[in-house]
Amino acid sequence: MLNKVMIIGRLGRDPELRYTQSGAPVCSMTVATDESYLDRDGNRMERTEWHRVSVFQRTAENCANYLSKGSLVYVEGSLQTRKWTDQQGVERYTTEIKAQRVQFLERKGDGPRAAGPGAPADEDFGGSPRRNLPPRQSAPRQQAPRQQAPRDEDLGPAFPSEASGLDEVPF
Repeated sequence: MLNKVMIIGRLGRDPELRYTQSGAPVCSMTVATDESYLDRDGNRMERTEWHRVSVFQRTAENCANYLSKGSLVYVEGSLQTRKWTDQQGVERYTTEIKAQRVQFLERKGDGPRAAGPGAPADEDFGGSPRRNLPPRQSAPRQQAPRQQAPRDEDLGPAFPSEASGLDEVPF
């Protein structure tokens, strides 16, 4: 059996960090993905899907510290449905993504909102061993001067459906 989810989207609001009774950090996020397609009459239709995401342990704290509304993220995990009883005694269900990996896809200053002060650019906080390595020490080297890309350079659409011609992709 396989239960795997991978999404790329933008946060709809700031992440919410809370702690369980045992003190384990849990971060709740809502991530929007979009899709556009042509209907039968040839009209472009757009649809946004909202995903609830729960992140745990150190990854939860990193998400709360470095992400904010509008941040672009890659989330990998599994679907999980929870059941609870509300204040009126009615049983409720919710399906969410239980994240095993969250990757920040923007550097500080990129996109609609920065990832946060001092946020490590596009580092993987899903248990990547790179996180615990000491900073690299490099000897000065001689190389040709590099041209820097302008800060407002258009790097393309944030969502694949925003790119022209992708509506007819067969998957």
